[in-house]
Amino acid sequence: MEKIVFLDRDGVINKYPGDRLYVTSLKKFKFLPKTKEAIALLSSKGFKIFVASNQAGVGKGTYAQKTLDAITARMLKGIRQAGGDILEVYYCTHRKDALCPCRKPKPGLLKKAALKFKFSLKGAYFIGDTIRDVLTAQAAGCKSILVLSGRERIVNKNSWEAQPDFIFKDLLLAAKFLVK
Repeated sequence: MEKIVFLDRDGVINKYPGDRLYVTSLKKFKFLPKTKEAIALLSSKGFKIFVASNQAGVGKGTYAQKTLDAITARMLKGIRQAGGDILEVYYCTHRKDALCPCRKPKPGLLKKAALKFKFSLKGAYFIGDTIRDVLTAQAAGCKSILVLSGRERIVNKNSWEAQPDFIFKDLLLAAKFLVK
């Protein structure tokens, strides 16, 4: 069985910018501590890694697709330099009101990767920092891992509309769990 991991971006790989805020420039993209190490660990153990993230700021005109592309290029370069490998990055840049099938919590981004790279989503993991990411994993038939390095807080657990399969403080602890 293939080892597949999907990662949300903001709050998992890089510092969460805050509610209703976006990473709108290269300067605002900051890797979270130990993120590159975590991705390198997963890569070294044969995991195929994908990023699946909503980036509606493009659709809203808050920042340009060109800016998103530059941020993504810098992110991938930093991860590669640390020994990690992300196979592909999938973004939904549509606004919520566009009702796009790839906008999380819909599973379109994950399905797109599975179709292109010919793998089953059953047995894959989705690591995110919001309950929307947990719902995405469930809609796709993946296992969900919630990391507490971004938006969600454990004190809210009783009000979550879905429960994750696993919860970890950050991506490195989740990665160490997955490689065992």
